[in-house]
Amino acid sequence: MLSHSLLTLDESVEILKTSGEPTRLRLVALLNHGDLTVSEMTEVLGQSQPRISRHLKLLGEAGLVERYQEGAWAYFRLVGEGLRASLVAKILDVTSPTDAVLVRDGERLRSVKQARADRAQAYFSANAASWGELRRLHVPEAKVERAVLDLIGRTPFDALLDLGTGTGRMLELLAHHYRRGIGIDASRDMLAIARNQLDEGNVNHASVRQGDIFNLPLDRDSFDLVTIHQVLHFLHDPAPAIAEAARMLRPGGRILIVDFAPHTHESLRSEHAHARLGFSHEVIGEWLAQNHLSVDRVVDLPPETDDPRALTVTIWLARDPRLLIADAEASLSKTGTA
Repeated sequence: MLSHSLLTLDESVEILKTSGEPTRLRLVALLNHGDLTVSEMTEVLGQSQPRISRHLKLLGEAGLVERYQEGAWAYFRLVGEGLRASLVAKILDVTSPTDAVLVRDGERLRSVKQARADRAQAYFSANAASWGELRRLHVPEAKVERAVLDLIGRTPFDALLDLGTGTGRMLELLAHHYRRGIGIDASRDMLAIARNQLDEGNVNHASVRQGDIFNLPLDRDSFDLVTIHQVLHFLHDPAPAIAEAARMLRPGGRILIVDFAPHTHESLRSEHAHARLGFSHEVIGEWLAQNHLSVDRVVDLPPETDDPRALTVTIWLARDPRLLIADAEASLSKTGTA
């Protein structure tokens, strides 16, 4: 892991030399707009793939970009943390966005993203009918989202992790609350939709990547909020997913789960691949307690229809109490020594 202490003279020179080459600075400017593959950057810059790969390798060695795998595809993104990232951000801040080369790169990037959007829309259209049918069975999504925002509150926080991110809606909904966000999903098709949604919403401080929510490729104790929105009912055994989510929380961090209350609609198993027919307060509460999380609030949102198939949506908000425990122990210690 890169040090967050002040950079040495040699480190600063390395960063400036690496980013000071025209093609590499163009790549940095492109990645400032979101994660891209080598082929996408090759298409934008009009250079050979080996040449682009070589420049990315140098940027990676300097600690300015990160590479991650998504199936057969490799994506690159700017490093978002630390003094190296801050120095690169300052370079971009003082570089004119009206420069002819960067303007041309931006136009080509928009074309590449439009192609990505078209592919995502084709997939979404092929599945929209079944998703729309399911959405009609529960309370309007807008009401669910208002409840989520009410539970989260207005206080900004540093890092959001959205598990089973799907279309990236939670990253988009909470975009004004967090400084950096990451969405994880196993489906490359859904990630394509999510990237398009984040692009259209100009949510540049969030990224998505392919991953296993049972074995996350992330450091523990790294997030202030973890969301699991309409995911658990697809899992035959949701408990390990909650355990992995809990592992990601910083002391005092929170986990928000949105899912269905218990129901008896067996057709959802065959028609929508549901593995579980909803969850009771007690079941989710037990899983949270097993991971030393304390439940703050539980909200039930009953359907606004007389349809007997209608579903109730439940939202659980729980907290990692470690920070509270540490504060309490400190207070007791002070009292004992007074």
